[in-house]
Amino acid sequence: MISALTILEIAKICKGKLIENSPESEINQIVIDSRQAFSPSKSLFVALTGAKAKGTDFIAGLIQRGVRNFLVPTTYLPTDTKANFIQVENPHKALQDLAAVLRSRFTGPVIGITGSNGKTIVKEWLGQLLSQEFTVAKSPKSYNSQVGVPLSVFEINPYHQVAILEAGISKGGEMESLERIIRPELGILTNIGSAHDAGFSDRLSKLREKLSLFKDSKFLIYCKDQGIVSKEIEYLFPSEKLISWSDQPGSDFTRAIKFKEDENRILLIKKDLSTLTFRTQLRDAASLENIIHAIVAALTLGLSPQSIQRGIEQLRPVDMRLTLKAGLRDCLLIDDTYNHDLAGLRVALDFIQQQRPKRRKILILSDFLQQGKPEWIYSEAAQLIRNHQLDLVLGVGRELSLLAESGVQNLYTWERTEDLLANLREFKLENDLILITGARPFGLEKVVQQLQQRIHGTTLEINLNALTHNFNFYRRLLKPETKVMVMVKAFAYGGGAPEIANHIQTMGADYLAVAFTDEGVALRQQGIHLPIMVLNPLEESFASCLEYRLEPVVFSPEFFENLAKWTKAHSETMKVHLDLDTGMHRLGFEKQHLEELKGLIQENPQLQVTSLFTHLAAADESEEKKYTLQQLEDFKEMAAALLPLLPLKPLLHALNSAGIVTFPDFQFDMVRLGIGLYGVEVTGNYSSDLLPISKLKTTVSQVKTLPSGATIGYSRRGKLPKGGKIATLPIGYADGYDRRFSNGQGYVLINEKKAPVIGNVCMDMVMVDVSKIQVEAGDEAIIYGAEIPLAPLAKKIGTIPYELLTHISSRVKRIYFLD
Repeated sequence: MISALTILEIAKICKGKLIENSPESEINQIVIDSRQAFSPSKSLFVALTGAKAKGTDFIAGLIQRGVRNFLVPTTYLPTDTKANFIQVENPHKALQDLAAVLRSRFTGPVIGITGSNGKTIVKEWLGQLLSQEFTVAKSPKSYNSQVGVPLSVFEINPYHQVAILEAGISKGGEMESLERIIRPELGILTNIGSAHDAGFSDRLSKLREKLSLFKDSKFLIYCKDQGIVSKEIEYLFPSEKLISWSDQPGSDFTRAIKFKEDENRILLIKKDLSTLTFRTQLRDAASLENIIHAIVAALTLGLSPQSIQRGIEQLRPVDMRLTLKAGLRDCLLIDDTYNHDLAGLRVALDFIQQQRPKRRKILILSDFLQQGKPEWIYSEAAQLIRNHQLDLVLGVGRELSLLAESGVQNLYTWERTEDLLANLREFKLENDLILITGARPFGLEKVVQQLQQRIHGTTLEINLNALTHNFNFYRRLLKPETKVMVMVKAFAYGGGAPEIANHIQTMGADYLAVAFTDEGVALRQQGIHLPIMVLNPLEESFASCLEYRLEPVVFSPEFFENLAKWTKAHSETMKVHLDLDTGMHRLGFEKQHLEELKGLIQENPQLQVTSLFTHLAAADESEEKKYTLQQLEDFKEMAAALLPLLPLKPLLHALNSAGIVTFPDFQFDMVRLGIGLYGVEVTGNYSSDLLPISKLKTTVSQVKTLPSGATIGYSRRGKLPKGGKIATLPIGYADGYDRRFSNGQGYVLINEKKAPVIGNVCMDMVMVDVSKIQVEAGDEAIIYGAEIPLAPLAKKIGTIPYELLTHISSRVKRIYFLD
């Protein structure tokens, strides 16, 4: 924090009622996550209410850990006399009020960044450029929301000279509160696109909302080539405030790019015709746009072109994100090698705490470069490391010995990354959780490369933030008391069950469901502790269900009898779920079985009925609404017949993803969230509210130029009558790329252009027509993702998104990240 606050000051800022124990308590840490209160006596816990949890539920545990200062809603009545409590009408607004005051105490320049795309990358790259001459504070990761912005402000410390804050909005009216906090001297609008269009009446309204961030800024940087952006900005703001760049003459900076094989040159021609030249490895249009925003901002803040060039040489054209990767010998790697400051380290260490248990927690890091006074930086870093109880710390650099002076144990350091790499084997890394984070000059990505499991050229990227967004979207549609069971069958719809199940567990789901017992066993072996329902258990798996605390679905009188006999023979009890067939006609007890089922329940108290449920056959089909409503009424009737026989009331559940949005009056006790969590809204009514969580991508293996009349692939199905170019990609039907995409039925995106499939999809490869695209070997090809939605792809070949998701084979490596 930029300065400490007393509890009396905080109460005054928030206009709250102080119920005090120690009015002079001084606060230097403000947290909303109970796990992050690392300095208990100096922390203020702000009790926010989330989609699943209430902050006030954690107060008792925090008091036991020594926390003594709390900001709570007026509805919470404190009973503990050992702590200070500030009661406010709206803790969320109070959090923003505190951030606004702390921001006002920072005297250095603040840069505010907003736009539809590129905010985080521009922020990170500008931070790299400015760090050549300044100590920079910046928003961690994508902390740009109504809560994220205040948390970013709390990361600004007295030694920082410049702050870069990112602002993101999803609907009208949100920017006002963010502007009140950020109040940027220098603003950057990246661009305006389709993201979050649903939250605004039109694109112009969204643009005006975003521009309100800069109403009191001294300067605003923008690209003049976006017509709607340029016109609106030049209408709303005085010309002396504007700094524009364009590929056409007439702006403050006119851009020209000279592409070369080894590196590209960016020429920025100023109005006086003087020219600045920068060298870069960046090639794609989006990255070149983002770096111009960063360069122009750095120039505006007084950096010399020479300093900017040094910073550019440290940039990488990669996504700015925290990535989870499979390592050798069953290790799990967290790759944070693009980022290395204290705010980012805090986020990364919190992320490591959320992962499933491994043998050891290990941190590999480098010196903190140009972050401020070493004694301050390493003292704070040491506290973070100690608080997260790491088992081993490996470091590269000359300053990391300061961590040992601040009490970090099991610390080993080397001056060069090569020396670290040469000594890694000594630490017998196996079944360990390893966070790798470092400043760019140290090249710690080499460590990731050495420790990472060798991966097939095709990867499936899973965005855990998008998963959280989708979970919270459905959570908001539910009553507070309604529980959520998440379906992670079929390898979590292709996404990878252990990591997704672990993330779901941290989000606050109540139950998991798998199709077969071995799926549940695998989750238990990976440290998943949520209750797990098994939809289709086999009789030979009864022992595994008992051993791994799995709860089988019982769907017929015969199966009930067999499980009852087994549990009696072994003198065991078991939780079970009863499947009631109301019209799916797949598995389940029908009405005609009810009398027999009643007898079986009464005769077998060792089988504890935990839930009663039914499957809706057509919740996503509007023309079948009457049928679905009849199913739900039948379910209520069948459940009512069984409930009097059960000593404990079981959970009732019927709604799947489609049912949650279509039949909200039938939530019962729990809902089952499946395909919607993974970004597919099957009713079509809320598609814009969900985010795709996965991107399947590969790289171009080879590009061939073929003469007229050439044929491509097996059976010579692909034809180029006039000749052309093809690119071969290392993905085929053995990876899950459906053979029905052959001969132009499917396409991929390469360099943002469509490349149709030509010829038959092979087992391990597919060829695409790139005759009209500039393509080189090594270029990325997107198979599906936000740019190529699953639903239309599936429709083109006569299937459903479920099939495309679940057919992605296990040899395609899953990479998980937080953006």
